[in-house]
Amino acid sequence: MIGSRHLSIASESAHIELTAAADLIEANRTNAAERFNPPKMYDNDVDLLDDDDVEAVVLAFPTQYRTEVALRAFERGKHVLIEKPIAMNAAEVKQLIAARGNLISGCCSSRNRFSAAARLATQLITTGGLGELRTVYCRAIRGAGKEPDTPRPAWRLTKDLNGGGILVNWGCYDLDYLLGITGWQLKPQTVFAQTWTVPQVFKSHIAPGSDAETHYTAIIRCEGGIVLSVERGEFMTMHSHAGWEIIGTEGSLKLSMGDDKPESVVHNRTTTEGGVESTTLAEIGDAPESQHSTPLSDFAAAIRENRQPLTSLEKALVVQKITDAIYASAETGNAVEIGG
Repeated sequence: MIGSRHLSIASESAHIELTAAADLIEANRTNAAERFNPPKMYDNDVDLLDDDDVEAVVLAFPTQYRTEVALRAFERGKHVLIEKPIAMNAAEVKQLIAARGNLISGCCSSRNRFSAAARLATQLITTGGLGELRTVYCRAIRGAGKEPDTPRPAWRLTKDLNGGGILVNWGCYDLDYLLGITGWQLKPQTVFAQTWTVPQVFKSHIAPGSDAETHYTAIIRCEGGIVLSVERGEFMTMHSHAGWEIIGTEGSLKLSMGDDKPESVVHNRTTTEGGVESTTLAEIGDAPESQHSTPLSDFAAAIRENRQPLTSLEKALVVQKITDAIYASAETGNAVEIGG
Protein backbone atom coordinates (compact mmCIF):
# COMPACT_ATOMS: atom_id res chain seq x y z
CA MET A 1 0.00 0.00 0.00
CA ILE A 2 2.67 2.54 0.98
CA GLY A 3 4.76 1.69 -2.08
CA SER A 4 1.80 2.62 -4.27
CA ARG A 5 1.51 5.90 -2.39
CA HIS A 6 5.13 6.74 -3.18
CA LEU A 7 4.59 5.80 -6.84
CA SER A 8 1.56 8.08 -6.99
CA ILE A 9 3.44 11.04 -5.51
CA ALA A 10 6.42 10.48 -7.81
CA SER A 11 4.29 10.20 -10.93
CA GLU A 12 2.46 13.46 -10.12
CA SER A 13 5.46 15.52 -9.02
CA ALA A 14 7.02 18.16 -11.26
CA HIS A 15 10.39 17.61 -9.57
CA ILE A 16 10.58 13.81 -9.67
CA GLU A 17 10.88 11.57 -12.72
CA LEU A 18 9.50 8.10 -12.10
CA THR A 19 12.11 5.90 -13.78
CA ALA A 20 11.49 2.38 -12.51
CA ALA A 21 9.75 0.19 -9.94
CA ALA A 22 10.52 -3.24 -8.58
CA ASP A 23 8.59 -5.91 -6.71
CA LEU A 24 9.12 -9.60 -6.05
CA ILE A 25 5.40 -10.30 -6.47
CA GLU A 26 4.06 -10.44 -10.02
CA ALA A 27 0.59 -9.21 -9.07
CA ASN A 28 2.12 -6.11 -7.50
CA ARG A 29 4.19 -5.43 -10.62
CA THR A 30 1.11 -5.76 -12.80
CA ASN A 31 -0.87 -3.42 -10.57
CA ALA A 32 1.93 -0.83 -10.53
CA ALA A 33 2.31 -0.99 -14.30
CA GLU A 34 -1.42 -0.46 -14.84
CA ARG A 35 -1.79 2.38 -12.33
CA PHE A 36 1.47 4.31 -12.71
CA ASN A 37 3.09 3.13 -15.95
CA PRO A 38 6.73 3.32 -14.85
CA PRO A 39 9.09 3.17 -17.86
CA LYS A 40 10.85 0.11 -16.41
CA MET A 41 9.66 -2.69 -14.14
CA TYR A 42 11.97 -5.10 -12.36
CA ASP A 43 11.32 -8.27 -10.38
CA ASN A 44 14.26 -7.74 -7.99
CA ASP A 45 16.25 -4.95 -6.37
CA VAL A 46 19.66 -5.80 -7.86
CA ASP A 47 18.62 -5.11 -11.44
CA LEU A 48 16.93 -1.86 -10.45
CA LEU A 49 19.98 -0.69 -8.50
CA ASP A 50 22.22 -1.53 -11.46
CA ASP A 51 20.15 0.79 -13.68
CA ASP A 52 22.24 3.90 -14.38
CA ASP A 53 19.07 5.93 -15.01
CA VAL A 54 18.03 5.49 -11.37
CA GLU A 55 19.36 8.30 -9.17
CA ALA A 56 17.43 7.66 -5.95
CA VAL A 57 15.29 4.87 -4.52
CA VAL A 58 12.50 4.49 -1.95
CA LEU A 59 12.49 1.27 0.06
CA ALA A 60 8.92 0.31 0.96
CA PHE A 61 8.83 -3.33 2.03
CA PRO A 62 9.11 -5.26 5.34
CA THR A 63 11.76 -3.95 7.71
CA GLN A 64 13.80 -7.17 7.87
CA TYR A 65 15.15 -6.69 4.35
CA ARG A 66 15.62 -2.93 4.09
CA THR A 67 19.11 -2.47 5.55
CA GLU A 68 20.59 -5.05 3.18
CA VAL A 69 19.03 -3.34 0.16
CA ALA A 70 19.93 0.15 1.40
CA LEU A 71 23.58 -0.85 1.76
CA ARG A 72 23.55 -2.18 -1.81
CA ALA A 73 22.00 1.08 -2.97
CA PHE A 74 24.73 3.12 -1.28
CA GLU A 75 27.39 0.93 -2.91
CA ARG A 76 25.90 1.83 -6.29
CA GLY A 77 25.79 5.54 -5.50
CA LYS A 78 22.02 5.84 -5.06
CA HIS A 79 20.29 8.21 -2.65
CA VAL A 80 17.92 6.28 -0.35
CA LEU A 81 14.64 7.10 1.36
CA ILE A 82 13.65 4.39 3.83
CA GLU A 83 10.14 3.65 5.04
CA LYS A 84 9.50 3.50 8.75
CA PRO A 85 10.69 1.99 10.99
CA ILE A 86 14.19 2.88 9.83
CA ALA A 87 15.66 -0.58 10.62
CA MET A 88 15.41 -3.64 12.86
CA ASN A 89 17.68 -2.09 15.50
CA ALA A 90 20.12 0.74 16.20
CA ALA A 91 23.12 -1.32 15.08
CA GLU A 92 21.66 -1.46 11.56
CA VAL A 93 21.12 2.31 11.53
CA LYS A 94 24.75 2.83 12.47
CA GLN A 95 25.69 0.61 9.52
CA LEU A 96 23.63 2.82 7.23
CA ILE A 97 25.22 6.01 8.54
CA ALA A 98 28.71 4.58 8.07
CA ALA A 99 27.93 3.50 4.49
CA ARG A 100 26.03 6.61 3.34
CA GLY A 101 29.07 8.76 2.59
CA ASN A 102 28.06 11.95 0.74
CA LEU A 103 24.72 10.54 -0.38
CA ILE A 104 21.31 11.73 0.82
CA SER A 105 19.26 9.41 3.02
CA GLY A 106 16.49 9.60 5.59
CA CYS A 107 13.37 8.00 7.04
CA CYS A 108 9.65 8.46 6.34
CA SER A 109 8.84 8.69 10.07
CA SER A 110 8.74 12.48 9.53
CA ARG A 111 5.33 12.30 7.77
CA ASN A 112 3.38 14.18 10.42
CA ARG A 113 5.75 17.16 10.70
CA PHE A 114 4.98 18.74 7.31
CA SER A 115 1.62 20.21 8.34
CA ALA A 116 1.06 23.88 9.15
CA ALA A 117 0.13 22.98 12.74
CA ALA A 118 3.36 21.05 13.26
CA ARG A 119 5.46 23.85 11.74
CA LEU A 120 3.83 26.47 13.96
CA ALA A 121 4.23 24.29 17.05
CA THR A 122 7.90 23.77 16.23
CA GLN A 123 8.45 27.50 15.77
CA LEU A 124 6.75 28.34 19.08
CA ILE A 125 8.61 25.69 21.10
CA THR A 126 12.07 26.20 19.61
CA THR A 127 11.94 29.98 20.08
CA GLY A 128 11.23 29.57 23.79
CA GLY A 129 7.49 30.19 23.71
CA LEU A 130 6.87 27.54 26.37
CA GLY A 131 9.92 28.35 28.46
CA GLU A 132 12.02 25.40 29.64
CA LEU A 133 10.37 22.09 28.76
CA ARG A 134 9.32 19.74 31.54
CA THR A 135 7.09 17.02 30.10
CA VAL A 136 6.32 15.86 26.55
CA TYR A 137 3.40 13.45 26.44
CA CYS A 138 1.26 11.40 24.10
CA ARG A 139 -1.33 8.67 24.63
CA ALA A 140 -3.05 7.24 21.57
CA ILE A 141 -5.45 4.34 22.06
CA ARG A 142 -7.45 2.57 19.36
CA GLY A 143 -10.22 0.29 20.55
CA ALA A 144 -10.87 -2.97 18.74
CA GLY A 145 -13.60 -3.02 16.12
CA LYS A 146 -15.71 -5.89 14.95
CA GLU A 147 -14.02 -9.17 14.15
CA PRO A 148 -12.60 -8.83 10.60
CA ASP A 149 -13.40 -11.16 7.72
CA THR A 150 -9.68 -11.50 6.96
CA PRO A 151 -6.74 -10.95 9.36
CA ARG A 152 -4.17 -8.20 8.98
CA PRO A 153 -0.94 -8.89 7.04
CA ALA A 154 1.32 -11.36 8.82
CA TRP A 155 4.39 -9.08 8.76
CA ARG A 156 2.64 -6.32 10.68
CA LEU A 157 2.80 -8.05 14.07
CA THR A 158 5.72 -10.42 13.46
CA LYS A 159 9.00 -9.60 15.21
CA ASP A 160 11.24 -11.38 12.70
CA LEU A 161 9.78 -9.50 9.73
CA ASN A 162 8.98 -6.10 11.20
CA GLY A 163 11.20 -5.73 14.25
CA GLY A 164 8.16 -5.42 16.49
CA GLY A 165 4.50 -4.39 16.52
CA ILE A 166 2.67 -1.17 17.39
CA LEU A 167 5.86 0.44 18.70
CA VAL A 168 7.64 0.27 15.35
CA ASN A 169 4.48 0.67 13.26
CA TRP A 170 3.26 3.81 15.03
CA GLY A 171 5.66 4.56 17.87
CA CYS A 172 8.29 5.77 15.40
CA TYR A 173 5.79 8.37 14.16
CA ASP A 174 5.02 9.41 17.76
CA LEU A 175 8.67 9.75 18.73
CA ASP A 176 9.70 11.48 15.50
CA TYR A 177 6.84 13.96 15.88
CA LEU A 178 7.49 14.80 19.52
CA LEU A 179 11.26 14.95 19.17
CA GLY A 180 10.94 16.95 15.95
CA ILE A 181 8.49 19.64 17.04
CA THR A 182 10.62 20.21 20.15
CA GLY A 183 13.59 20.84 17.88
CA TRP A 184 15.40 17.58 18.67
CA GLN A 185 16.57 19.21 21.91
CA LEU A 186 15.50 16.19 24.00
CA LYS A 187 18.50 13.99 24.78
CA PRO A 188 17.14 10.64 26.05
CA GLN A 189 19.07 8.98 28.86
CA THR A 190 16.95 6.35 30.62
CA VAL A 191 13.88 4.31 29.61
CA PHE A 192 11.41 2.37 31.74
CA ALA A 193 8.72 0.57 29.73
CA GLN A 194 6.25 -2.27 29.35
CA THR A 195 4.71 -3.97 26.32
CA TRP A 196 1.74 -6.33 25.93
CA THR A 197 0.50 -8.59 23.14
CA VAL A 198 -3.12 -8.66 21.94
CA PRO A 199 -5.73 -9.57 24.59
CA GLN A 200 -7.07 -13.11 24.16
CA VAL A 201 -10.56 -11.80 23.37
CA PHE A 202 -9.19 -10.18 20.18
CA LYS A 203 -6.78 -12.94 19.13
CA SER A 204 -8.82 -13.64 16.00
CA HIS A 205 -8.43 -10.01 14.88
CA ILE A 206 -4.76 -10.50 13.95
CA ALA A 207 -2.82 -12.91 11.73
CA PRO A 208 -2.10 -16.39 13.18
CA GLY A 209 1.40 -16.65 14.63
CA SER A 210 1.68 -12.93 15.46
CA ASP A 211 4.10 -12.45 18.35
CA ALA A 212 4.66 -8.68 18.53
CA GLU A 213 3.14 -6.16 20.92
CA THR A 214 -0.15 -4.34 20.37
CA HIS A 215 0.21 -2.03 23.38
CA TYR A 216 3.19 -0.29 24.96
CA THR A 217 3.91 2.45 27.46
CA ALA A 218 7.22 4.11 28.27
CA ILE A 219 8.76 6.85 30.39
CA ILE A 220 11.93 8.34 28.91
CA ARG A 221 14.01 10.63 31.12
CA CYS A 222 16.07 13.11 29.13
CA GLU A 223 18.91 15.49 29.96
CA GLY A 224 17.86 18.40 32.14
CA GLY A 225 15.10 16.41 33.82
CA ILE A 226 12.72 16.59 30.85
CA VAL A 227 10.40 13.57 30.75
CA LEU A 228 8.99 12.10 27.53
CA SER A 229 5.96 9.88 28.16
CA VAL A 230 4.49 7.79 25.34
CA GLU A 231 1.75 5.17 25.18
CA ARG A 232 0.00 3.63 22.18
CA GLY A 233 -2.26 0.65 21.76
CA GLU A 234 -4.46 -1.04 19.18
CA PHE A 235 -7.05 -3.84 19.52
CA MET A 236 -7.67 -2.33 22.95
CA THR A 237 -10.46 -3.20 25.40
CA MET A 238 -11.52 0.44 25.61
CA HIS A 239 -12.84 3.12 23.27
CA SER A 240 -10.44 5.09 21.07
CA HIS A 241 -9.00 8.36 22.29
CA ALA A 242 -5.80 10.37 22.00
CA GLY A 243 -4.05 13.15 23.91
CA TRP A 244 -0.85 15.09 23.15
CA GLU A 245 0.66 17.72 25.45
CA ILE A 246 3.91 19.63 25.80
CA ILE A 247 4.38 21.45 29.10
CA GLY A 248 7.00 24.07 29.87
CA THR A 249 7.70 26.58 32.63
CA GLU A 250 5.92 29.44 30.80
CA GLY A 251 3.13 27.67 28.93
CA SER A 252 1.92 24.50 27.27
CA LEU A 253 0.47 23.09 24.08
CA LYS A 254 -2.37 20.63 23.62
CA LEU A 255 -2.39 19.14 20.15
CA SER A 256 -2.85 16.04 18.01
CA MET A 257 -0.29 14.49 15.69
CA GLY A 258 -2.87 13.73 13.02
CA ASP A 259 -4.58 17.15 13.01
CA ASP A 260 -2.94 19.62 10.64
CA LYS A 261 -5.14 22.62 11.56
CA PRO A 262 -3.42 25.33 13.64
CA GLU A 263 -6.79 26.34 15.09
CA SER A 264 -7.02 22.90 16.70
CA VAL A 265 -3.81 23.40 18.69
CA VAL A 266 -4.43 24.99 22.10
CA HIS A 267 -1.70 27.30 23.37
CA ASN A 268 -1.95 27.83 27.12
CA ARG A 269 -0.13 31.06 27.91
CA THR A 270 0.68 32.19 31.45
CA THR A 271 1.17 35.40 33.40
CA THR A 272 1.66 35.92 37.11
CA GLU A 273 -1.35 38.20 37.27
CA GLY A 274 -3.78 36.30 35.07
CA GLY A 275 -2.71 32.69 35.46
CA VAL A 276 -3.40 30.48 32.43
CA GLU A 277 -5.12 31.88 29.34
CA SER A 278 -5.88 29.73 26.29
CA THR A 279 -5.62 30.72 22.64
CA THR A 280 -4.88 28.71 19.50
CA LEU A 281 -1.86 28.57 17.23
CA ALA A 282 -3.98 30.10 14.47
CA GLU A 283 -3.91 33.33 16.49
CA ILE A 284 -0.13 33.69 16.51
CA GLY A 285 0.31 34.03 12.74
CA ASP A 286 1.09 32.00 9.66
CA ALA A 287 3.26 28.92 9.67
CA PRO A 288 6.80 29.17 8.26
CA GLU A 289 6.81 28.51 4.53
CA SER A 290 7.29 24.94 3.32
CA GLN A 291 7.04 23.62 -0.22
CA HIS A 292 7.16 20.03 0.96
CA SER A 293 4.15 18.04 2.07
CA THR A 294 5.52 14.49 2.12
CA PRO A 295 8.77 12.71 2.97
CA LEU A 296 9.24 11.96 -0.75
CA SER A 297 8.92 15.58 -1.89
CA ASP A 298 11.31 16.65 0.89
CA PHE A 299 13.73 13.85 -0.10
CA ALA A 300 13.78 15.03 -3.73
CA ALA A 301 14.38 18.62 -2.61
CA ALA A 302 17.14 17.47 -0.25
CA ILE A 303 18.98 15.85 -3.16
CA ARG A 304 18.74 19.03 -5.25
CA GLU A 305 19.80 21.21 -2.31
CA ASN A 306 22.55 18.84 -1.10
CA ARG A 307 21.16 18.50 2.43
CA GLN A 308 19.71 15.66 4.47
CA PRO A 309 15.91 15.10 4.68
CA LEU A 310 13.70 16.32 7.54
CA THR A 311 14.45 13.10 9.44
CA SER A 312 18.02 12.19 8.60
CA LEU A 313 19.62 8.86 9.46
CA GLU A 314 21.17 10.49 12.54
CA LYS A 315 17.76 11.62 13.81
CA ALA A 316 16.24 8.25 12.94
CA LEU A 317 18.98 6.68 15.05
CA VAL A 318 17.73 8.60 18.11
CA VAL A 319 14.23 7.21 17.53
CA GLN A 320 15.61 3.69 17.07
CA LYS A 321 17.74 3.88 20.23
CA ILE A 322 14.65 4.77 22.24
CA THR A 323 12.73 1.95 20.54
CA ASP A 324 15.44 -0.59 21.32
CA ALA A 325 15.56 0.58 24.95
CA ILE A 326 11.77 0.28 25.29
CA TYR A 327 11.93 -3.35 24.16
CA ALA A 328 14.90 -4.07 26.42
CA SER A 329 13.21 -2.52 29.45
CA ALA A 330 9.97 -4.38 28.79
CA GLU A 331 11.85 -7.67 28.51
CA THR A 332 13.96 -7.22 31.64
CA GLY A 333 11.55 -5.26 33.82
CA ASN A 334 14.31 -2.77 34.57
CA ALA A 335 15.16 0.79 33.52
CA VAL A 336 17.58 0.83 30.57
CA GLU A 337 20.30 3.38 29.90
CA ILE A 338 20.55 4.70 26.34
CA GLY A 339 24.14 4.57 25.16
CA GLY A 340 25.97 6.66 22.57
